[in-house]
Amino acid sequence: MIYKAKSGHPGGALSAADIVTALYFDILRVDPANPRWPDRDRFLLSKGHACPVLYTSLAMRGYFALEHLDTLRQFESILQGHPIRKTPGIDMTTG
Repeated sequence: MIYKAKSGHPGGALSAADIVTALYFDILRVDPANPRWPDRDRFLLSKGHACPVLYTSLAMRGYFALEHLDTLRQFESILQGHPIRKTPGIDMTTG
């Protein structure tokens, strides 16, 4: 994803891979079919440049199609260089 975008921070994303995976697949109470569920747990990625790992987890959980991962950092993509609220599953823009 970062390689295809020719831009990004692979080290930052990889450093957060273990915790983001554990949270999204074992701990957080979330519902990809209802991303704005009022009783969901919230996750805030303060290190916004590590968002590729978050985007991958969200896609794997079903928040959006895996094909969107190929659009990282492209104009009008829902997957920008830092998390933005227009991305399903993102509660706050950070970076």
